[in-house]
Amino acid sequence: MNTLIWIVVPYACLAVFVVGHVWRWRHDQFGWTTHTSQLLESRILRLGSPLFHLGAFGVIIGHAMGLLVPASLTEKIGVSEHVYHATAVWGGTVTGIMLVAGLALLIARRFVNGRVRRVTTTMDKVLYVALASMVILGMTATLGTNLLGEGYDYRETIAVWFRGMFWFSPQTDLMAGAPLVYQLHALGGFLFLALWPFTRLVHVWSAPLAYLWRPYVVYRARRGAPAAVAPAPATVRDRGMHDIRH
Repeated sequence: MNTLIWIVVPYACLAVFVVGHVWRWRHDQFGWTTHTSQLLESRILRLGSPLFHLGAFGVIIGHAMGLLVPASLTEKIGVSEHVYHATAVWGGTVTGIMLVAGLALLIARRFVNGRVRRVTTTMDKVLYVALASMVILGMTATLGTNLLGEGYDYRETIAVWFRGMFWFSPQTDLMAGAPLVYQLHALGGFLFLALWPFTRLVHVWSAPLAYLWRPYVVYRARRGAPAAVAPAPATVRDRGMHDIRH
């Protein structure tokens, strides 16, 4: 069972994540979009979207640092485990609250506004359920276990298992001994990756990042250019000769 849950399922989800994006790009390029509904409602979106995206960026960065950066590396650069733990917990709490608030506003907007509700697809609803489940499990682990509870050092267990996935040597016993909320959060994360290619989230790979460094396009009027001379009207004889030649 441990092999099935912590080896087979994660690799299968990663395979669906990669192959699903290739399939979506080859067969549904017109659907590769955010399906924005800003024209239908913008007041709630103006607040909910920045909160959600900023919170999501913070959560992703925090997960990447916690899972990919070994504890030995942070200690070598002078960051003690206590300092790292406090920064991760409080940073995760702030960004998590932003994510929860933004997601709640976006979900409420989808179902409160009639025009937005009518353009909400079944896959949108599945996506919101998956996001809400992931956020609830993550906040339970952050607040319930680390901030209010005794704490749990996932960098010595879950992070080691996760990095082992890249070397095809995941240690399933490390995940088997983790708290249930962490197990559900990790498993839900991989299932979420498998769902990703079939939702509107594919638009994140088409972010116009080139706009950050491309040169400005300057529009200005041409000064000192000679005025265009209008052609002289053709005479009757000119028109007749033109007709004869053609």
